[in-house]
Amino acid sequence: MSEPFIEVRGLRKFFNVGNNRILKAVHDISFTIAKGETLGLVGESGCGKSTAGRTMIRLYEPTAGSVTLDGVDVTKLSKSKLKAYRRKMQMIFQDPYASLNPRLTVLDIIGEALDIHGLAGSRAERKRRVEQLLEMVGLNAEHASRFPHEFSGGQRQRIGITRALAVEPEFIVCDEPISALDVSIQAQIINLLIDLQKKMGFTYLFVAHDLSMVKYMSDRVAVMYLGKIVELASSENLYAHPQHPYTQALLSAIPVPDPDLEAQKERIVLSGDLPSPVNPPSGCPFRTRCHAATERCAQETPEFREVRPNHWASCHYA
Repeated sequence: MSEPFIEVRGLRKFFNVGNNRILKAVHDISFTIAKGETLGLVGESGCGKSTAGRTMIRLYEPTAGSVTLDGVDVTKLSKSKLKAYRRKMQMIFQDPYASLNPRLTVLDIIGEALDIHGLAGSRAERKRRVEQLLEMVGLNAEHASRFPHEFSGGQRQRIGITRALAVEPEFIVCDEPISALDVSIQAQIINLLIDLQKKMGFTYLFVAHDLSMVKYMSDRVAVMYLGKIVELASSENLYAHPQHPYTQALLSAIPVPDPDLEAQKERIVLSGDLPSPVNPPSGCPFRTRCHAATERCAQETPEFREVRPNHWASCHYA
């Protein structure tokens, strides 16, 4: 594997929720992403995956740990230096209805990023650049004069993608960019992201809970549970040989488009609810819902170790 472009080490993001209680949204996660690679980050709602993406680009200030982007530790940058560095890292948000200012035209929504970073010398150049970007994502130049409410959900997400592209970033966090869209539109947006990556060489962190879409989109996949990464492998290996019981349960829930095969498939149903990140279980965080848990799981936190070549999992019995 090539040298890591992004290196995350021991990243934590804790929130004080009052009454001396601490919510451990992201708890000691570590991984690398190579230049031009897509790392999928999956898990059920509330596991901390979106918080991890936001903390990596310092939309949230990290509690501890480091995020090195192209040799620079982003967590150590002062606010003045961070502004310039934000050109390298951008985010595509989950909700295309809430992430666009309804009072601004598309020209101003996208042009705002050009203004902040001084990337357009004149209003004419700014307009020309926005129109070029819109055409790059499959919209028309005349869309620049419209407001967000005049577009469909898929078109709005294309505008959100255009805004992220405007400053010519190298790393983009895609925070569930298709979950708010109709199924018929989801594939269009995914294929657009893949095409843009091939043309521009972007590096993606693709946050999602749709496992079949993650397999299609990602080179490697990290599975997150209760603020921790419990398994990390290439997309092919993870889906063919899941090692962690949580990953096995997630994959068993993916529907198979064949009634006969679907009827034969064994579904792993998790017992209980997701524990509170304010008061996580001792030992292995998954043990309260795991069918294979033993007394050891309650007493010892499993090491995140390489259980197969380039395949890591945090389970005593992987």
